[in-house]
Amino acid sequence: MSLPKGSDFNPPWPLRSGHIQTMLSSSGIRRKLLPRRAHRVQEDAQEVLVDVGHGDRLSGRYTAQRTGRESRGLAILFHGWEGSVDSTYVLQTGSRLLEEGWDIFRLNFRDHGDSHGLNEALFHSCRIDEVVVALGEIASMFPARVIGVAGFSLGGNFALRAGMMAPAKGVPIDYVLAVCPIIDPSEGLFSLESEAPWFYQAYFMQKWRRSLRMKQQAFPQQTYFELDELRQNMRDLTRSLVLRHTDFGSLEAYLEGYSVAGDRLMDLHLPATILTSRDDPVIPVAAFDQLRLPPHVELDIAPYGGHCGFIRDYGMTSFTDDYIAARFDAIAR
Repeated sequence: MSLPKGSDFNPPWPLRSGHIQTMLSSSGIRRKLLPRRAHRVQEDAQEVLVDVGHGDRLSGRYTAQRTGRESRGLAILFHGWEGSVDSTYVLQTGSRLLEEGWDIFRLNFRDHGDSHGLNEALFHSCRIDEVVVALGEIASMFPARVIGVAGFSLGGNFALRAGMMAPAKGVPIDYVLAVCPIIDPSEGLFSLESEAPWFYQAYFMQKWRRSLRMKQQAFPQQTYFELDELRQNMRDLTRSLVLRHTDFGSLEAYLEGYSVAGDRLMDLHLPATILTSRDDPVIPVAAFDQLRLPPHVELDIAPYGGHCGFIRDYGMTSFTDDYIAARFDAIAR
Protein backbone atom coordinates (compact mmCIF):
# COMPACT_ATOMS: atom_id res chain seq x y z
CA MET A 1 0.00 0.00 0.00
CA SER A 2 1.37 3.40 -0.99
CA LEU A 3 1.33 5.93 1.83
CA PRO A 4 0.95 9.69 1.23
CA LYS A 5 4.16 11.68 1.42
CA GLY A 6 4.84 15.28 2.35
CA SER A 7 5.90 15.89 -1.23
CA ASP A 8 2.31 15.09 -2.28
CA PHE A 9 1.08 18.24 -0.54
CA ASN A 10 0.90 20.93 -3.19
CA PRO A 11 -1.65 23.59 -2.20
CA PRO A 12 -2.81 26.37 -4.53
CA TRP A 13 -1.36 29.85 -4.30
CA PRO A 14 -1.47 31.73 -1.89
CA LEU A 15 -1.74 28.70 0.43
CA ARG A 16 1.85 27.90 -0.49
CA SER A 17 2.96 30.60 1.93
CA GLY A 18 4.27 29.12 5.17
CA HIS A 19 3.04 32.18 7.06
CA ILE A 20 -0.50 31.89 5.69
CA GLN A 21 -0.54 28.16 6.46
CA THR A 22 0.63 28.83 10.02
CA MET A 23 -1.78 31.69 10.69
CA LEU A 24 -4.75 29.78 9.31
CA SER A 25 -3.95 26.57 11.21
CA SER A 26 -5.42 27.81 14.51
CA SER A 27 -7.53 30.71 13.26
CA GLY A 28 -11.17 31.32 14.06
CA ILE A 29 -11.80 31.56 10.32
CA ARG A 30 -10.68 27.99 9.82
CA ARG A 31 -12.78 26.77 12.72
CA LYS A 32 -15.90 28.39 11.25
CA LEU A 33 -15.30 27.08 7.73
CA LEU A 34 -14.64 23.49 8.74
CA PRO A 35 -17.51 21.09 8.00
CA ARG A 36 -19.58 19.76 10.87
CA ARG A 37 -18.01 16.34 10.48
CA ALA A 38 -14.70 17.82 11.68
CA HIS A 39 -16.29 18.29 15.13
CA ARG A 40 -17.81 14.81 15.37
CA VAL A 41 -15.25 13.61 17.90
CA GLN A 42 -16.81 16.02 20.44
CA GLU A 43 -20.21 14.32 20.19
CA ASP A 44 -20.85 11.94 23.11
CA ALA A 45 -17.27 12.44 24.31
CA GLN A 46 -16.67 11.18 27.85
CA GLU A 47 -14.71 13.43 30.18
CA VAL A 48 -11.95 11.46 31.91
CA LEU A 49 -9.58 12.37 34.74
CA VAL A 50 -6.37 10.37 34.62
CA ASP A 51 -4.48 9.72 37.86
CA VAL A 52 -0.76 10.31 37.26
CA GLY A 53 0.38 9.83 40.86
CA HIS A 54 1.25 12.09 43.79
CA GLY A 55 -2.36 13.31 43.87
CA ASP A 56 -2.07 14.84 40.39
CA ARG A 57 -4.47 14.30 37.51
CA LEU A 58 -4.62 15.11 33.81
CA SER A 59 -7.89 15.62 31.98
CA GLY A 60 -8.98 14.20 28.67
CA ARG A 61 -11.89 13.24 26.45
CA TYR A 62 -12.68 9.71 25.22
CA THR A 63 -14.90 9.00 22.23
CA ALA A 64 -15.71 5.44 21.17
CA GLN A 65 -16.08 4.74 17.48
CA ARG A 66 -19.58 3.99 16.21
CA THR A 67 -19.05 2.31 12.85
CA GLY A 68 -20.80 -0.88 13.93
CA ARG A 69 -17.59 -2.80 13.39
CA GLU A 70 -14.84 -3.83 15.79
CA SER A 71 -12.63 -0.94 16.85
CA ARG A 72 -9.43 -0.65 14.85
CA GLY A 73 -7.56 0.51 17.94
CA LEU A 74 -7.05 3.49 20.22
CA ALA A 75 -5.67 6.77 18.88
CA ILE A 76 -4.29 9.13 21.54
CA LEU A 77 -3.86 12.75 20.45
CA PHE A 78 -1.59 15.42 21.95
CA HIS A 79 -2.17 19.14 21.31
CA GLY A 80 0.53 21.81 21.06
CA TRP A 81 1.69 24.42 23.58
CA GLU A 82 -1.28 26.45 24.88
CA GLY A 83 -3.62 24.32 22.79
CA SER A 84 -6.13 21.85 24.19
CA VAL A 85 -8.25 18.80 23.45
CA ASP A 86 -10.55 21.16 21.55
CA SER A 87 -7.90 22.73 19.31
CA THR A 88 -9.06 22.73 15.70
CA TYR A 89 -6.31 20.40 14.46
CA VAL A 90 -7.01 17.91 17.27
CA LEU A 91 -10.74 17.89 16.54
CA GLN A 92 -10.24 17.49 12.82
CA THR A 93 -7.73 14.65 13.13
CA GLY A 94 -9.75 12.95 15.87
CA SER A 95 -12.96 13.15 13.85
CA ARG A 96 -11.29 11.66 10.79
CA LEU A 97 -9.81 8.74 12.76
CA LEU A 98 -13.18 8.22 14.47
CA GLU A 99 -14.79 7.80 11.05
CA GLU A 100 -12.09 5.29 10.18
CA GLY A 101 -13.14 3.16 13.15
CA TRP A 102 -10.66 4.27 15.82
CA ASP A 103 -11.53 5.04 19.42
CA ILE A 104 -10.12 8.46 20.31
CA PHE A 105 -8.54 9.81 23.48
CA ARG A 106 -7.61 13.50 23.48
CA LEU A 107 -5.30 14.34 26.39
CA ASN A 108 -4.83 17.77 27.95
CA PHE A 109 -1.37 18.47 29.26
CA ARG A 110 -1.22 19.98 32.73
CA ASP A 111 -2.60 23.57 32.82
CA HIS A 112 -4.05 23.34 29.30
CA GLY A 113 -7.67 23.58 28.27
CA ASP A 114 -9.86 23.83 31.35
CA SER A 115 -7.46 21.97 33.66
CA HIS A 116 -5.66 24.81 35.49
CA GLY A 117 -7.37 24.00 38.78
CA LEU A 118 -6.53 20.28 38.83
CA ASN A 119 -2.94 20.42 40.09
CA GLU A 120 -1.10 22.97 42.18
CA ALA A 121 2.29 22.61 40.51
CA LEU A 122 2.86 24.49 37.27
CA PHE A 123 3.18 22.93 33.81
CA HIS A 124 6.56 22.80 32.14
CA SER A 125 7.79 20.96 29.07
CA CYS A 126 9.97 18.47 30.97
CA ARG A 127 6.96 16.89 32.70
CA ILE A 128 7.20 13.83 30.46
CA ASP A 129 6.98 11.27 33.29
CA GLU A 130 3.37 12.14 34.11
CA VAL A 131 2.42 11.95 30.43
CA VAL A 132 3.90 8.44 30.15
CA VAL A 133 2.04 7.41 33.30
CA ALA A 134 -1.13 8.86 31.78
CA LEU A 135 -0.60 6.80 28.63
CA GLY A 136 -0.34 3.66 30.72
CA GLU A 137 -3.52 4.52 32.64
CA ILE A 138 -5.40 5.31 29.42
CA ALA A 139 -4.30 1.99 27.91
CA SER A 140 -5.61 0.20 31.02
CA MET A 141 -8.94 2.05 31.02
CA PHE A 142 -9.55 1.58 27.30
CA PRO A 143 -7.80 -1.62 26.20
CA ALA A 144 -7.12 -1.86 22.48
CA ARG A 145 -5.29 -4.26 20.21
CA VAL A 146 -3.33 -1.36 18.71
CA ILE A 147 -2.44 2.01 20.24
CA GLY A 148 -1.10 4.91 18.20
CA VAL A 149 -0.08 8.33 19.48
CA ALA A 150 -0.12 11.48 17.33
CA GLY A 151 1.09 14.86 18.56
CA PHE A 152 1.40 18.35 17.14
CA SER A 153 4.23 20.85 17.76
CA LEU A 154 5.14 20.57 21.48
CA GLY A 155 2.72 17.62 21.56
CA GLY A 156 4.80 16.00 18.84
CA ASN A 157 7.90 16.45 21.01
CA PHE A 158 6.04 14.83 23.93
CA ALA A 159 4.91 11.98 21.66
CA LEU A 160 8.47 11.22 20.55
CA ARG A 161 9.82 11.30 24.11
CA ALA A 162 6.92 9.15 25.34
CA GLY A 163 7.69 6.68 22.56
CA MET A 164 11.27 6.42 23.80
CA MET A 165 10.19 5.82 27.41
CA ALA A 166 7.09 3.66 26.95
CA PRO A 167 8.64 0.20 26.34
CA ALA A 168 10.75 0.33 29.50
CA LYS A 169 7.69 1.42 31.49
CA GLY A 170 5.51 -1.36 30.08
CA VAL A 171 3.22 1.11 28.29
CA PRO A 172 1.79 -0.63 25.20
CA ILE A 173 2.29 1.96 22.44
CA ASP A 174 2.65 0.58 18.91
CA TYR A 175 3.33 3.70 16.84
CA VAL A 176 4.10 7.40 17.21
CA LEU A 177 3.49 10.22 14.72
CA ALA A 178 4.75 13.76 15.31
CA VAL A 179 3.63 16.75 13.21
CA CYS A 180 6.06 19.70 13.24
CA PRO A 181 7.54 18.65 16.61
CA ILE A 182 9.90 20.84 18.58
CA ILE A 183 13.33 19.28 18.07
CA ASP A 184 15.85 21.67 19.62
CA PRO A 185 14.01 23.93 22.12
CA SER A 186 16.90 26.37 22.49
CA GLU A 187 17.10 26.88 18.75
CA GLY A 188 13.33 27.18 18.48
CA LEU A 189 13.14 29.79 21.22
CA PHE A 190 15.94 31.78 19.62
CA SER A 191 14.22 31.56 16.24
CA LEU A 192 10.92 32.88 17.60
CA GLU A 193 12.75 35.82 19.15
CA SER A 194 15.12 36.75 16.38
CA GLU A 195 13.99 35.29 13.06
CA ALA A 196 10.23 34.77 13.03
CA PRO A 197 7.94 37.77 12.45
CA TRP A 198 7.00 39.57 15.68
CA PHE A 199 3.36 38.50 15.63
CA TYR A 200 4.20 34.83 16.30
CA GLN A 201 5.84 35.62 19.60
CA ALA A 202 3.04 38.09 20.41
CA TYR A 203 0.44 35.37 19.74
CA PHE A 204 2.11 32.78 21.95
CA MET A 205 2.87 35.27 24.71
CA GLN A 206 -0.72 36.49 24.85
CA LYS A 207 -2.00 32.91 25.26
CA TRP A 208 0.72 32.01 27.78
CA ARG A 209 0.14 35.06 29.98
CA ARG A 210 -3.60 34.38 29.96
CA SER A 211 -2.92 30.77 31.00
CA LEU A 212 -0.62 31.86 33.84
CA ARG A 213 -3.24 34.29 35.13
CA MET A 214 -5.81 31.48 35.10
CA LYS A 215 -3.41 29.33 37.11
CA GLN A 216 -2.91 32.10 39.65
CA GLN A 217 -6.69 32.55 40.00
CA ALA A 218 -7.11 28.81 40.57
CA PHE A 219 -4.55 28.80 43.41
CA PRO A 220 -4.53 32.33 44.89
CA GLN A 221 -2.49 31.16 47.89
CA GLN A 222 0.47 30.45 45.59
CA THR A 223 2.83 32.95 43.99
CA TYR A 224 3.51 31.65 40.51
CA PHE A 225 5.01 34.88 39.19
CA GLU A 226 5.57 38.51 40.01
CA LEU A 227 3.77 41.08 37.88
CA ASP A 228 7.01 42.46 36.50
CA GLU A 229 8.00 38.92 35.44
CA LEU A 230 4.79 38.59 33.48
CA ARG A 231 5.83 41.61 31.42
CA GLN A 232 9.07 39.93 30.33
CA ASN A 233 9.73 38.51 26.87
CA MET A 234 9.46 34.78 26.16
CA ARG A 235 13.06 33.91 27.01
CA ASP A 236 13.20 35.88 30.26
CA LEU A 237 9.78 34.76 31.49
CA THR A 238 10.72 31.15 30.76
CA ARG A 239 13.97 31.63 32.71
CA SER A 240 12.12 33.19 35.66
CA LEU A 241 9.60 30.35 35.89
CA VAL A 242 12.26 27.67 35.43
CA LEU A 243 14.38 29.06 38.28
CA ARG A 244 11.33 29.61 40.50
CA HIS A 245 9.45 26.36 39.92
CA THR A 246 11.87 23.63 38.77
CA ASP A 247 15.08 21.96 39.90
CA PHE A 248 16.89 22.98 36.72
CA GLY A 249 19.68 25.34 37.56
CA SER A 250 19.47 27.34 34.36
CA LEU A 251 17.30 28.06 31.35
CA GLU A 252 19.81 26.20 29.18
CA ALA A 253 19.59 23.03 31.29
CA TYR A 254 15.79 23.15 31.14
CA LEU A 255 15.71 23.53 27.34
CA GLU A 256 18.20 20.69 27.00
CA GLY A 257 15.88 18.60 29.19
CA TYR A 258 13.26 18.20 26.48
CA SER A 259 15.45 18.33 23.40
CA VAL A 260 15.28 15.44 20.94
CA ALA A 261 17.98 16.91 18.68
CA GLY A 262 21.01 15.20 17.19
CA ASP A 263 21.12 11.47 17.91
CA ARG A 264 18.71 11.37 20.88
CA LEU A 265 15.98 9.67 18.85
CA MET A 266 18.28 6.70 18.26
CA ASP A 267 16.73 5.52 21.55
CA LEU A 268 13.26 5.42 19.94
CA HIS A 269 12.60 1.73 19.35
CA LEU A 270 8.99 2.02 18.16
CA PRO A 271 7.91 2.64 14.56
CA ALA A 272 7.46 6.38 14.19
CA THR A 273 6.92 9.13 11.65
CA ILE A 274 8.00 12.77 11.82
CA LEU A 275 6.23 15.11 9.40
CA THR A 276 7.34 18.72 9.07
CA SER A 277 7.70 21.39 6.39
CA ARG A 278 10.63 23.36 5.03
CA ASP A 279 8.65 26.60 5.28
CA ASP A 280 7.75 26.26 8.97
CA PRO A 281 8.33 29.77 10.36
CA VAL A 282 8.13 28.65 13.99
CA ILE A 283 10.45 25.62 14.16
CA PRO A 284 13.62 25.83 12.00
CA VAL A 285 13.96 22.95 9.56
CA ALA A 286 17.75 22.78 10.08
CA ALA A 287 17.23 20.80 13.30
CA PHE A 288 15.41 18.09 11.29
CA ASP A 289 18.15 17.91 8.69
CA GLN A 290 20.65 17.23 11.47
CA LEU A 291 18.72 14.35 13.09
CA ARG A 292 20.21 10.86 13.31
CA LEU A 293 17.40 8.33 13.22
CA PRO A 294 17.04 4.54 13.36
CA PRO A 295 15.66 2.82 10.23
CA HIS A 296 12.13 2.42 11.65
CA VAL A 297 11.71 6.18 12.18
CA GLU A 298 10.47 7.96 9.06
CA LEU A 299 11.42 11.61 8.54
CA ASP A 300 9.21 13.33 5.98
CA ILE A 301 9.93 16.99 5.16
CA ALA A 302 7.31 18.58 2.91
CA PRO A 303 8.12 21.67 0.83
CA TYR A 304 4.97 23.45 2.06
CA GLY A 305 2.71 23.35 5.11
CA GLY A 306 3.90 26.02 7.55
CA HIS A 307 3.66 25.15 11.23
CA CYS A 308 1.00 22.44 11.70
CA GLY A 309 -0.97 23.88 8.79
CA PHE A 310 -0.97 21.64 5.71
CA ILE A 311 -4.27 23.24 4.69
CA ARG A 312 -5.07 21.91 1.25
CA ASP A 313 -7.85 24.21 0.04
CA TYR A 314 -10.15 27.09 0.89
CA GLY A 315 -12.47 24.72 2.72
CA MET A 316 -9.74 24.66 5.41
CA THR A 317 -9.41 20.86 5.40
CA SER A 318 -5.97 19.48 6.19
CA PHE A 319 -3.66 17.12 4.33
CA THR A 320 -2.52 15.76 7.70
CA ASP A 321 -5.89 14.03 8.20
CA ASP A 322 -5.27 11.76 5.20
CA TYR A 323 -1.61 11.43 6.14
CA ILE A 324 -2.27 10.35 9.73
CA ALA A 325 -5.26 8.15 8.82
CA ALA A 326 -3.22 6.26 6.22
CA ARG A 327 -0.37 5.54 8.62
CA PHE A 328 -2.69 4.55 11.46
CA ASP A 329 -4.49 2.27 8.98
CA ALA A 330 -1.14 0.65 8.16
CA ILE A 331 -0.36 -0.18 11.79
CA ALA A 332 -3.93 -1.49 12.32
CA ARG A 333 -3.35 -3.92 9.47
